[in-house]
Amino acid sequence: MSERGRPTTYKPENAELARKFCMLGATNDDLADCLDVSPATIDYWIKNHPDFADGVQRGRDVADACVVDKLYSRAMGFTIETKKYQLYRGEEKELRHSHYYPPDVMACMFWLRNRRRKQWSERAQPPEESGLTFAELEEASERARQPYDR
Repeated sequence: MSERGRPTTYKPENAELARKFCMLGATNDDLADCLDVSPATIDYWIKNHPDFADGVQRGRDVADACVVDKLYSRAMGFTIETKKYQLYRGEEKELRHSHYYPPDVMACMFWLRNRRRKQWSERAQPPEESGLTFAELEEASERARQPYDR
């Protein structure tokens, strides 16, 4: 007895195409457009064809690793070396130049909020109990503002 429905359009070479396309940042909708199928078909192939699912995952892992590398560089700051050519007294001279890009605060915040959620959450965390009352803290603050007598 044959299977119900239309024959599958899946081909084993689709797994390699999916891997390469996902390396470029393709979503499931992009894959569907590329392979001329519906997004539901892509979901079905990922679920039922392990080689296709593996190709998609490996491609996305490569793309994600590249983005993480660039984000890390932005968060830490980086230097690029360039060459510039100028004419000096009729002779072409090569000038080397280093350009430093300082750390990007937004990249740092993004990285830390995603990698260290507990410590870098945007939501204000209630301070831990120090054992001091508000009145005691106010009194200590007033003492600190007083001029120091020697």
